[in-house]
Amino acid sequence: MFDEGRNAAQPITRVRIWYAVLICIMALFLVRLFYLQVIRYEHYKNSALSDQLKQYEIPSSRGRILAHSGPGNDGSSAGAIPIVLNQKLYLVYADPLYIKDAAKVASDVARITGGNASDYQKTLDAAMRVKGNRYAILVKKVSEDQKQKIVALKYPGLGTQQQEYRTYPQGAMAAQLLGFVNDAGKGSYGIEEALDTQLKGTPGELKAITDVHGVPLAASTGNTLKPAQSGKDVVLTVDLPMQKRLEQILADAAKTTKSESASAVIMDPNTGAIKAMANVPTYDPAKYYEVEDGSVFNNAAVSHPIEVGSSMKALTTAAALDDGVVTPATTYYDPSHWKVDGFNITNIEEDGGAGNRTIADILNLSLNTGAIWELMQMGGGGSINHKGRSVWYDYMVNHYGFGKPTGIEQGYEASGYVPGPDDNGAGIDLTYANTSFGQAMTATPVQMAAAMSAVVNGGTYYQPRLVDATVDASGKTTAEAPKVVRHGVVSTKVSQEIVPILQYVIDKHNVTPAFDQSRYSVGGKTGTAQIAKTGGGYLDNDFNGTYLGFVGGDTPQYVIAVFMTKPKNGGYAGTAAAQPVFVNIGHMLINNSYVKAKN
Repeated sequence: MFDEGRNAAQPITRVRIWYAVLICIMALFLVRLFYLQVIRYEHYKNSALSDQLKQYEIPSSRGRILAHSGPGNDGSSAGAIPIVLNQKLYLVYADPLYIKDAAKVASDVARITGGNASDYQKTLDAAMRVKGNRYAILVKKVSEDQKQKIVALKYPGLGTQQQEYRTYPQGAMAAQLLGFVNDAGKGSYGIEEALDTQLKGTPGELKAITDVHGVPLAASTGNTLKPAQSGKDVVLTVDLPMQKRLEQILADAAKTTKSESASAVIMDPNTGAIKAMANVPTYDPAKYYEVEDGSVFNNAAVSHPIEVGSSMKALTTAAALDDGVVTPATTYYDPSHWKVDGFNITNIEEDGGAGNRTIADILNLSLNTGAIWELMQMGGGGSINHKGRSVWYDYMVNHYGFGKPTGIEQGYEASGYVPGPDDNGAGIDLTYANTSFGQAMTATPVQMAAAMSAVVNGGTYYQPRLVDATVDASGKTTAEAPKVVRHGVVSTKVSQEIVPILQYVIDKHNVTPAFDQSRYSVGGKTGTAQIAKTGGGYLDNDFNGTYLGFVGGDTPQYVIAVFMTKPKNGGYAGTAAAQPVFVNIGHMLINNSYVKAKN
């Protein structure tokens, strides 16, 4: 029997089933849509933006370095001028995601820059093989004109970025003092390394939505900008005319004496400010990448300690005077030799033999035996002992600052070496006998200058410094005050006593041209130092020459330290090589009105 009602219900049931299926499908779509647009929103947003969102670093402008342009009419600084500036050039980069024809891009860029198209293409090909790589540098140091031509190519993914490179208006002057900035933008050696943080500033940041060609959309709300903060300008204590003359004097002397290298420092003893500092050989910081021997980058005046020789006797004598074991009027019998730990220590041939000597004779005749006698007196007299070693160690390390860095604003400063005073079972008395006349210990020119400054300025040790002031991006200047490390290095009385003794030494050495001590006070001490061999002992025929002295009027105004390495001009290295450099520097300071004559 035909059931009409049942047959009529079947279409309705099918409709309802399909409707239910449709509802389920729509529900699935809605759930999926909710999952994609709500739950996984950030993930897919970031994924979608990954090809269009670029993050750019905005380079900060590196601070300039300036130095004083010489004394004004009233003796004060005439102002500061830049010695390190920034030159705006460009680098060319490519986003491999947008580069379609690497060979053509490489060829056209090379045509504009004069570079090698093959090298550019290799860079692009290598970058394109790295998944996710969005940045490849093709060439650096492109000029403004070249940059405009590259931009005019309008190749998607090819762009330029402004960068600053260091330029040196004064050429190679003060190269090792300054250091340089490497290709990675990091300060290397000298001031550039020591003050890299202050000089480099803080880079900015740009996050930008780009079009399909990788060009930022200026109106996009997705763009964020963090401005770059420029680095601080640094004003050095260095006097440029003085620096120039010092470099010339030192270069001429190194050539004349056939020295392997040479260093010199001129310091203001009343502030610790370095007024000039030079080394030979040197280099051009604008072409640092052409240097084959990297050791030339080091500022030897702060990084190369040596055994300083008899110039140390000035400091040994000051310590003995300050310890109260001798006075300027003290006389003693000098035997012309001492036997210490089985070794016979003698003097140079010109010592005059055994006899009664004065404190001034110890410096004038450069008596090794006299310096050892002073060391004996620090221990109570008669012999070298633990007390004497301890007193002398205290002066060397805690008063004069040897064996530790001075803190001067330079990369790679060396500490030098001072042996401890305790008996080490290896001839400690002989070691300390040697330290009294500048052997078996090492120091740098800047350490020697700082110690001598403290001895002749009344007894205050100032930290050696090269920074006079800093200037921030707003133009605010912050002066760097002299930093006192220690008072009482020696007493004021001893300081006043040692100055005329050192003047006496200059006068007795009959330097040429002579100094007019009625108008200026000039004093100092030579040093001829043996050079240690690797593995022990000393070289037989090679010596270093040193000189430590001061120039001034009523009081010392400049302290000068000179180191000459392995001179070959005959005679004692201190007298024949280093002393003439000191004399020339002293006259340069006087003749150019840096020194105020006595009242």
